[in-house]
Amino acid sequence: MALTGSELLTKVKEQGDASKSDLVRAAGYVSTKKDGSERLNFTAFYEALLEAKGVSLGEGNGNGKGKGGRSLSYVATVQGNGNLLVGKAYTAMLDLRPGDEFEIKLGRKQIRLIPAGGADEED
Repeated sequence: MALTGSELLTKVKEQGDASKSDLVRAAGYVSTKKDGSERLNFTAFYEALLEAKGVSLGEGNGNGKGKGGRSLSYVATVQGNGNLLVGKAYTAMLDLRPGDEFEIKLGRKQIRLIPAGGADEED
């Protein structure tokens, strides 16, 4: 089981001058590949270590970044089949779920999506 918080910090201090691989292994950030070999999860280890030290990586705070860390452009492009796609990062920011319904309002040069049964208000 992978260590977190103060347990992780204590384990890292106990290891002293151990190699990075040994630190990751000792903290429990190891998984097994399909072929049975060991995989060291360095990214998960370092994220947990930063969090244990009080450094926030900014996940889930509405900072306008998707999973890949790219900044959202707030621009959508009509696809070749005529569809207009609103990406997952945008729907996650608004806490939208599959099945949520919207009324489509067309303006001169705009499309507005109003939650079904919701008020038409400016944000």
